[in-house]
Amino acid sequence: MYFGAGGFGTAIALTHIQGLPLLVSVLIGFVSAVVLAIILSPIVVRVSGTAFAMLHLAFSQLMFVLVLKLRGITGGEDGVGGFPIPPFSIPGIISIDIMDPLKFYYFAIIVLGISILILWFFTKTPFGQIMVSIRDNPNRVNYMGFRVTLSKAVIYVVAGGFAGIAGSIYALFQNLISAEELSIMACFAPIMITMVGGVGSFFGPILGSGVFAFLEELTSRYTEHVELVQGLILILVILFMPMGLIGIFHIIKEKLFSKPSLQGTMESAS
Repeated sequence: MYFGAGGFGTAIALTHIQGLPLLVSVLIGFVSAVVLAIILSPIVVRVSGTAFAMLHLAFSQLMFVLVLKLRGITGGEDGVGGFPIPPFSIPGIISIDIMDPLKFYYFAIIVLGISILILWFFTKTPFGQIMVSIRDNPNRVNYMGFRVTLSKAVIYVVAGGFAGIAGSIYALFQNLISAEELSIMACFAPIMITMVGGVGSFFGPILGSGVFAFLEELTSRYTEHVELVQGLILILVILFMPMGLIGIFHIIKEKLFSKPSLQGTMESAS
C-alpha cells in the first residue's frame, strides 16, 4: 500500500510538473506514503497480530479499487507511465543521466544504502530503544510511563515513508506504476520475505528479500510456477525455522559464545 503510494506520488508528480528534480520527485513519493500512514495510523496502531494484518489487507484492497476507479488520476489498469525521468543533479556540481541502466543501478544502490543506514541509526537512538522494547514487551514499556500507542504511530509513519521511497525508485526504474503493485500477491510478498528472513530482526527482511530474489531468478529458468516454489519455502521455514533464516545465525552465535563463558564460570566456581 505504501509502496504503491510512493510510486504513484512520484509518477504523477513527474507527469504534471515540468522540470521537477529527481530527488524532489523521490521526496514527493516519501511524503505521499507518510501522509497516507498518518491518516491510517490512529486506527491500525491500536491493534496487533491478526487484526493488524487483516486491516492492512482491507486497506490495501481499498486502495487497489480506488486506483482502478480514479482513472483520470492514476490511469486505471494502465497505470501512470512514460513520464520524463530527470537526471540526478546537484546544481553547479554534478548532473548524471540515470536513464543509463548502470547509472540508475548505482543510484538505486546509494538510495538503498542511505535508507538502511538511517533506519539502522534510528534503532540505536533512545526512541529506537523504546521501539525495540515495545516489540519485546509493550506492557512493561507502558508501565514505565512511555506512550506506547503514540510511539507505535511514529514508528509506523517512518516505516510507511521508507516503503514509499522503495515504491518511488521502482516507478523510476520501470517508468511505470500501476494497480498491479497493489494486488494481493504484491501485498503478501513483504510478509513472506519477512517471515523467511526473520520477524523482529533488522537484517532478517533484508536477508529474506535476497533469498526470494535469488529463488525467483533461479526457478524462473526452469518453471513458470515461481510462486509455488516460494510457497513451499515459506511452509518449510514456518515448520522448521520459526525464527526465520536469521535465526540460524543467532543459534550459531549462541553456540560459539555461550559455551566458553559457561566453562569459564564453572572453572572460576571450582
